[in-house]
Amino acid sequence: MTHSPEYHNHEEFQLRTQKLADIRKLGVDPYPHEFKPKQTAEELHSLYDGATIGHSDDAGAGTTPSAKVAGRLVLFRSMGKNAFGHIQDHTGRIQVMFNKEITQVFGYKKPDSTEAETLTPMKFIEKKIDLGDIIGVEGFLFHTNKGELTIFVHTVTLLCKTLLPLADKHAGLADKELRYRKRWLDLITNPDVSKTFRMRAEIVRMMREYFHEHDFLEVETPVLQSIYGGAEARPFITKLNALEQEMFMRIALEIPLKKLIVGGMDRVYEISRVFRNEGIDRTHNPEFTMVEAYAAYWDYNDMMRFVENLFEKLSLKLLGTTKITITNPEDPEAPAIELDLKAPWIRLTMKEAILKYGKIDVDTLDDNKMRALLKESNEFDPKKIDKQPRGLLIASLFELYAEPHLIQPHHIIDHPIETTPLCKLHRNPKERSEGIVERFESFILGREICNAYTELNDPEMQRQLLVEQSKKRDAGDEEASPLDEEFIEAICQGMPPTGGIGIGIDRLTMILTNTHSIRDVLFFPWMKTQT
Repeated sequence: MTHSPEYHNHEEFQLRTQKLADIRKLGVDPYPHEFKPKQTAEELHSLYDGATIGHSDDAGAGTTPSAKVAGRLVLFRSMGKNAFGHIQDHTGRIQVMFNKEITQVFGYKKPDSTEAETLTPMKFIEKKIDLGDIIGVEGFLFHTNKGELTIFVHTVTLLCKTLLPLADKHAGLADKELRYRKRWLDLITNPDVSKTFRMRAEIVRMMREYFHEHDFLEVETPVLQSIYGGAEARPFITKLNALEQEMFMRIALEIPLKKLIVGGMDRVYEISRVFRNEGIDRTHNPEFTMVEAYAAYWDYNDMMRFVENLFEKLSLKLLGTTKITITNPEDPEAPAIELDLKAPWIRLTMKEAILKYGKIDVDTLDDNKMRALLKESNEFDPKKIDKQPRGLLIASLFELYAEPHLIQPHHIIDHPIETTPLCKLHRNPKERSEGIVERFESFILGREICNAYTELNDPEMQRQLLVEQSKKRDAGDEEASPLDEEFIEAICQGMPPTGGIGIGIDRLTMILTNTHSIRDVLFFPWMKTQT
């Protein structure tokens, strides 16, 4: 037995359902198939705000511009002979005026006198159309005495009768969790939210242009994989019923893209979703968007220049400057931060960053002293610290002492080999002997925004490092990857020297839109199911 949803008991739902029945009786189709607007609110304002176009007495006389727009009715007030309202489309709002003598309702048939209520078109608008309904209007433009651009409506077409009201902007959508769960209401009520997502779309479009300008080919690779890899993360597990086979949602784009490099596709990139079964916080969501790109015959130095020039170009095109003011809406009294994305960015090795910001020279410390420092912080699990090799201890010290200070754009270069099994050893003999790899991570506002390597193409070393990862996984490390023999086979058949990057689109959007939480740049962030 199915139960009626809770909103069916909503008083407004019942009232509007009755209005819907009345509308149909009056011959008006409440859900017509089409209506083709000729302008948007933004276009009309840009063309005619401040222009001399007459007044309401002229409207319809052929001396004023015509208008045909559609949108949601978000404001309505009756003033006797006239009624004023605002309709909102995807670009903004514009005022409309309905007139008792002139305005007609498309499809409306006046009821017989025997009916209980005789409605004029104006009464139909007042009594049967509600805030939130989607309407189309046709008429002529004029300015009110206060100078507001207005459409004198000759014909109104009901395009969608709504059965539930919009949430009140201040009371109904003050709760952020509700805004995230019901994003459609958030978008209707808060215009700035729509601007953020339009900015996100523009960022992705411009990134594609940038990659194409540098001769990269956009490709698509499988979301479902029989073996996952390319990062240290727990996967989501599913099953392919047709083959009775366990499958994984990809945690990175890396491995298939490298196979394409082996196949002779020298520059490839993909913008897509990846999935990591991990925590949810201000900068993490289990499902997020990345761009990964690989270029044959490049190294991590080429990728550093490529990344910082990309960020500079995006900032200049979108904002007109490389300087971005970052504020914290949760702490209005906190001083604003001015970022400068202009290339070149600060470059520090991981060890140099620990020395500069933490005043710790790791080359003078043995492993036990590093473990003691990490345990004193109470930021790490002591049992994990006891098991970490020297390279991961250095990485943990960096996370603790340096990472929070990386506010301005930094490239942190030359990481310990223990941090990744997919990166090439350093070309400098001294760093190479210490197990340093040619990797950089880019940081802005204290968080990682990019990860990049001079990619490992030595099949023997690649297999050795992936075997070690597999052993960690077998020992209980849920974030270590399984051994991927097919990938090693591809490397055995020859991958040229290659540079690779991965950039988080969501975090990049947060920076360029001055947004505090990743949930504010995801249309539908993950939320706990309500019971």
